[in-house]
Amino acid sequence: MSNANLLGANLSGSDLVKANLREADLYKVNLKDAEVSGAYFSKAHLREACLERCDLSMANLQGADLTKAYFNGANLSGADLDESDLSNANLSETNLSNAILSNVNLTNADLHRSDLTNANLEFADLSNTNLSDSKLCNANLSNANLQECDLSNAAINQANLDHANLADAILSNANLSNANLSHANLKNAVLSNAILSNADLSDSNLEDTILSDAILSNANLNGAILTGAQLVSAKLDAAFLIGTNLVKANLRLANLNGVSLSEANLFGTIMPDGSIHNH
Repeated sequence: MSNANLLGANLSGSDLVKANLREADLYKVNLKDAEVSGAYFSKAHLREACLERCDLSMANLQGADLTKAYFNGANLSGADLDESDLSNANLSETNLSNAILSNVNLTNADLHRSDLTNANLEFADLSNTNLSDSKLCNANLSNANLQECDLSNAAINQANLDHANLADAILSNANLSNANLSHANLKNAVLSNAILSNADLSDSNLEDTILSDAILSNANLNGAILTGAQLVSAKLDAAFLIGTNLVKANLRLANLNGVSLSEANLFGTIMPDGSIHNH
């Protein structure tokens, strides 16, 4: 069925396991509750398709057009979506564990409560995406664009966010323990109450970031830029701050037990006791 024209077809509940639908026109097709595991949809046109609760596990969707597609509750575990267009798609509560999503366009997509455990999102564009309450444990998000993304309450522990762009992102109450955020851009991000224990934030940009009540125990902040950052009541015990720029940062009531600030830039910094460091 490669190159087939199935525009608007009702295929709900169909058995299309391992079907060949390469480059097929499936605009607004209804595949609700269909079994299409292992099927080939590479470069297929699935704009505004209904894929609710569809089994797409291990399916090949490379380069597919899935803009505004509806995937609520679908199983995409192990699926290959490399370079596909999922902009404005609804992927809430979907299973995307172990999926390949490298170079994917997910701008303005809804991934609320989705499972992206072990997924590969390298170089993906997730700007303005809703990933609240999602699971991104062990996911590869290196060089991904997550600007203005909502990651509140997300489980991102042990994920790789090296060189990721998280500017203006919302990460309040997110779990980023043991995550790699080296060289990441977190400027103006909201990380209040976030868990960043043992995270690698070396050489990251945290300028004007809100980290109030965040847990940064044993975190590596060597070489990080924290100018103007809000760290009120943050837990920084045993954190590494060699060469860290804390100019005009607010550390009021922060826990700095076991932390050496001898090599940090503290000009204008509000210290835990409320005093301002002026040299």
